[in-house]
Amino acid sequence: MFVDKVRIKIAGGRGGDGCVSFHRAKYVVNGGPDGGDGGDGGDIIFCVDEQMATLLDFRYRRSFIAENGKNGGKNRCSGKSAPDLEIFVPRGTIVREAESGKIMADLSKAGERRVLIRGGRGGRGNQHFATASRQAPRYAERGRNSKAYEVVLELKTLADVGLIGLPNVGKSTLLSMVTNANPKIANYHFTTLSPNLGVVRNNYGEDFVLADIPGLIEGASEGAGLGADFLRHVERTKVFIHVVDAAASEGVDPVDAIEKINKELINYSELLAKRPQIVAANKMDILPDSEENLPKIKEYCEARDWQVFAISAAGAQGLDALMSAAHSLVKEQPEDITFEEDYVEEMPDLSQSAPFTISIPEDDYFVVEGVGVEKMLGYTNIETEKGNAFFQKYLKDKGIIAELEEKGIKEGDTVRIYDIEFEYFK
Repeated sequence: MFVDKVRIKIAGGRGGDGCVSFHRAKYVVNGGPDGGDGGDGGDIIFCVDEQMATLLDFRYRRSFIAENGKNGGKNRCSGKSAPDLEIFVPRGTIVREAESGKIMADLSKAGERRVLIRGGRGGRGNQHFATASRQAPRYAERGRNSKAYEVVLELKTLADVGLIGLPNVGKSTLLSMVTNANPKIANYHFTTLSPNLGVVRNNYGEDFVLADIPGLIEGASEGAGLGADFLRHVERTKVFIHVVDAAASEGVDPVDAIEKINKELINYSELLAKRPQIVAANKMDILPDSEENLPKIKEYCEARDWQVFAISAAGAQGLDALMSAAHSLVKEQPEDITFEEDYVEEMPDLSQSAPFTISIPEDDYFVVEGVGVEKMLGYTNIETEKGNAFFQKYLKDKGIIAELEEKGIKEGDTVRIYDIEFEYFK
């Protein structure tokens, strides 16, 4: 079964919590804090596997969640960091954020590894929070949460040259004659339900990859037939060989057939319509219809600067010249067709009220945490008078001071906000 589009859930591991502990040993009267740090959560890493050809494995597993880091222990023992979770995909897979549809990663290189989600950082143990004035802190950081996404995986076939055309025009036969591929071939519509790839070897110059793209029908760009499921696979193709039934053996005029396919390419993506195209007038061994239709095919194509080659795929006629021309066009094109990664994570708006939490791990000691507070600390230099005043105003404007007062803070009590600690004064 060929599967080229799936939706899955991915999530990084949470960091382990820091430990609150105090050293206990014989003959040691007042052991200091020795709580260890929590381990980091596991990352989510996408890896290209050259042996995979489809996304079939994801039909049976839709959730990928990395392990959490272990909590810290006493005696300064750090918790174990969780192993990374590797997700293997075929080369040519695109990862999209499901809600926005924007591209998060384009995995088009052999052996590529991309860290898509970082695991949560482990929390620090209470050994880090001892100060001259507070030598027995009963507080440790909690592990940080990681991120989770719903993503769509799309496989876009990687090929230098793509065979396009209506069903039953001889694309699979052509592929089998010039490569080592063995596609299923029969005389009925929609024989090909998945792309077939083969390598055209040195007979025509340097090797290049040729793909038989499943047959298109009129209205495919709007979802008719398998619609965009077919068109997706031509997006990375550098050059098109447009195979047309020159003998009109299916009752479709060859010029009309060319127009229909190109209309679908334009409707799907204007970029596809600009790709170099060669027209292969196939079934030239079916006389006299093919000879009668060939002049009007050439007239139509020459007006668009498209080369036309008269061939018989089944009879192996004219294939050398066709493949040589395709190879020449491939060499003129960019090395790889990749897709720009346009997903940008939206950051919290610090102008709005950001959530925060206040905990009291011990008497007269208050701990403030929250996304907005942490980010404010990140770009505010509180060592300067101006920066300190700005941060104090932020705490007041966001209601943090009022919340502290509601929880009973008094003058002289200690407030810890991540890496800073200060005494509270009205």
